[in-house]
Amino acid sequence: MKNAIILLLLVGLCGCFGREPEKTVLKGKSMPSFNLLLADSITHLNTISIPAGKPIVLFYFGPNCPYSRAQMDEIIENMPSLKDIQFYIFTTAPFPEMKGFYDHYQLRKYPNMAVGLDYDNFFSDYFKAIGVPYMAIYGRDKRLNEAFVGKVGGSQIKEIAEK
Repeated sequence: MKNAIILLLLVGLCGCFGREPEKTVLKGKSMPSFNLLLADSITHLNTISIPAGKPIVLFYFGPNCPYSRAQMDEIIENMPSLKDIQFYIFTTAPFPEMKGFYDHYQLRKYPNMAVGLDYDNFFSDYFKAIGVPYMAIYGRDKRLNEAFVGKVGGSQIKEIAEK
């Protein structure tokens, strides 16, 4: 019984610490240039046109993935503290699925979010993303601070973005 209590305490404590970043050779490198088709189905955005000066989060998601949905809930819940970070949220899923995700979370309400489709599948190839949600967090200088697979807490996003 005593061992079971200790095990439960250890498991509980693990949840108190932030997620460990992915080990990547891309850390410190400039943001790559790739294209997104935005949710309006007309606008194409190339990441090279994203201005420096604000932290940037690239959030690669699966519209039907429960972990991606949990990550989106986390971001929205923490939006008051994340409002100074620019989010680029995208998928490689079919356009109607991306649009459904966009509408479900009412992402048009957030001026610091752009949602779209990575139609060239660039991001997952470049980062060698093994799954979704995958998040790349860039500093104000557009250099990669950290990358994560899985859900990342709002406070950890803010802390890493402001490095």
